[in-house]
Amino acid sequence: MTDNRSPGHLENLLAAPAPYVEFLGLRYTEASPDLVKAELEVRPELCTKPDILHGGAVMSIADAMGGAATVLNLKPGTWTTTIESKTNFLAAVPLGETAYAECRPIHRGRTTMVWETTIRRQDGKTAAVVTQTQLVLGKG
Repeated sequence: MTDNRSPGHLENLLAAPAPYVEFLGLRYTEASPDLVKAELEVRPELCTKPDILHGGAVMSIADAMGGAATVLNLKPGTWTTTIESKTNFLAAVPLGETAYAECRPIHRGRTTMVWETTIRRQDGKTAAVVTQTQLVLGKG
């Protein structure tokens, strides 16, 4: 694993967030080509009944993070899109808590990258594990 952490990676993610990431309220807290961390406060509009984080919101966290992690690894002239995602839901994240997420690479290839995002509750219990594949597009 390379240690490419620099303020520039996190600043780049924070400087131009996708509108959907802003809507979610996802806050990136650390970013490098090898690790992206973020957190999300569980608000009522992101919940299902009975007041727990909706599964779609969990998947959205992971999708945003896998996309961001891929962007940090792209060559100039390329971009990315998600082509596959699988989620294991393991525990609920209640309203009012903060969900903490970490995204790490499984594979970083020329045409695809595979990421695993683990989402944890405040008590440290794993709430979900998401594996996703990003397609690398363009000329790179």
